Amino acid sequence: MGRFRQVQENIRRAYQAGRETVRSAAQDQDHEPEPMGDEPAAEQVYLEHPVGQDGQDVPYPLRIAAAWSWRLLIVAIAGVAVLWVVGKLHQVVVPVAISMLLSALLSPLVGFLRKHAHLHRSLATALTMIAGLAVVAGVLTLVITEFVNSWSQLSQQAQGGIQQIQGWLKGGPMHLSDRQLDSALNSVQDWLNSHKSVLTSGAWSTATTAFEVIASAFLILFTTFFFLRDGRRIWRFLVGLLPVAAREPLGTAGEYSWQTLVAYVRATVLVAFIDATGIGIGLVILRVDLAFALAALVFLGAFIPIVGATLSGTVAVLVALVTRGPVTALVVVAVVVAVQQFEGHVLQPVIMGRAVAVHPLAVIVAIATGVVLAGIIGALVAVPILAVLNTGIRHLAARRRRRPEPPPPSDVVVKS
Repeated sequence: MGRFRQVQENIRRAYQAGRETVRSAAQDQDHEPEPMGDEPAAEQVYLEHPVGQDGQDVPYPLRIAAAWSWRLLIVAIAGVAVLWVVGKLHQVVVPVAISMLLSALLSPLVGFLRKHAHLHRSLATALTMIAGLAVVAGVLTLVITEFVNSWSQLSQQAQGGIQQIQGWLKGGPMHLSDRQLDSALNSVQDWLNSHKSVLTSGAWSTATTAFEVIASAFLILFTTFFFLRDGRRIWRFLVGLLPVAAREPLGTAGEYSWQTLVAYVRATVLVAFIDATGIGIGLVILRVDLAFALAALVFLGAFIPIVGATLSGTVAVLVALVTRGPVTALVVVAVVVAVQQFEGHVLQPVIMGRAVAVHPLAVIVAIATGVVLAGIIGALVAVPILAVLNTGIRHLAARRRRRPEPPPPSDVVVKS
């Protein structure tokens, strides 16, 4: 019986399969045949994708380029609007920027006093400002005073060096004529005259009167005090104004960016001091006149990375050429180059670390942009802004890719 039932079941399944085959063949006869080949019919293409609908007639690369273009245009317009507002409020923006740099320099001392001396936040901030500003003001006063007192003699020595270089260009292997030298000097003079307003713009325009100087000084003092005392609260308040989804990533990115600014300011002061000390010792050993004034000039110029110390070292070479001769000038060139190499290959990587490191090309472009937009102050703040943006963008990009976040400076601990 079991075998008979199995045969009966196989016959029933075969009958059902035959009926399904016949039904499928009948349905296929009712349909029109499809066009042959891999390409669909022209009428079908037109009906499914008519020309001009949904941009199907525009090449895909051009659509992508157009999409990026209008987005970049909106970003550029927003950037121009921000620069316009900053230009209108430069008498407030410049003191606030200086206050942020001073706060970045003095904030570690506030944290040290609160942690180890258990002082109140206001008392620790007040003591830090008194001590820190006294030291900063004393050093800058000494450097600037020495530089200003020696400016006339320094300018005469530099002019004498330029005259010796002109004599060498005339009688040396180049054999330039007076007409060629005058043409080159006139071109340089015309460029300086045409860009004088740009080079002296920015913060110098805020110091046209004594009242503006006093107002800017008080604004810097008060802003620095409250940045040191309530900086974290101010930042949390600003982050609280953002959409909920953006608060945590932007807040953390701001913390890392602030630690980068602290490390940058501290490292810049240390690098400037080492540059001035190294070049100053070389000038003293070579018995070059105005050695301390030249070292002070190197100290001030070192706050503009890459470019500043090189330009100030050029003045030292010119003075050495006038006072000690070409051999001593060549030795000064070697000293300046050695100090610059030591700074670029040892001091910058070790002191600033990877969190602050920016490519030299980006630094030069940032400095040039800062000079064009805000003069001397723009050159000073361009690199800190670039370093802060570099850290913040790297942090946000690392979160987006779900990769390890860029570490903060090795000598700074980020507090939660």
